[in-house]
Amino acid sequence: MLDDAMLSQLLPSLRRFARSLTRHEASADDLVQSCLERALTHGNTRCPAGDVRAWLFTILYRQFVDGRRRERRYGRLLEWLGFQEVPVEPSAETIYLDQEALTNLERLNDEQRALLLLVAVEGMSYRDVSQALGIPLGTVMSRLARARAALRQIHESPLATAALRVLK
Repeated sequence: MLDDAMLSQLLPSLRRFARSLTRHEASADDLVQSCLERALTHGNTRCPAGDVRAWLFTILYRQFVDGRRRERRYGRLLEWLGFQEVPVEPSAETIYLDQEALTNLERLNDEQRALLLLVAVEGMSYRDVSQALGIPLGTVMSRLARARAALRQIHESPLATAALRVLK
């Protein structure tokens, strides 16, 4: 089951993954809170006997997807009311290459970005990612290969490097 020690160990990973999905710190904290609330209220009945970490990442990702659906559904109303998200600027300490990598990662679609982050940043196995996202293992591997290829193409594209032309 879920205990304080386990949650305190998993909290940084959950926050990091939520921040990468939402790209907004306050929204990420809300997402983690919603995830943990759901896990704690349904933990006794729905917590799997296996990997609790994968179960929590599944809840977090599903909460994110549900939130995106809600945003699309109510987006026009929010737009009409004049609601705008405040963009998050990168910190001053961020190195140029890290900024470029993050920018390239943000150019991927949500699914590709989530797969890459779960495997590369969170260190989850393909099987755990498969369980967390509810897709077959082979699908995880093929989508991950496509995500890596897309990231490589973005990185190597002419738009990724500054182009200088000689004018006569």
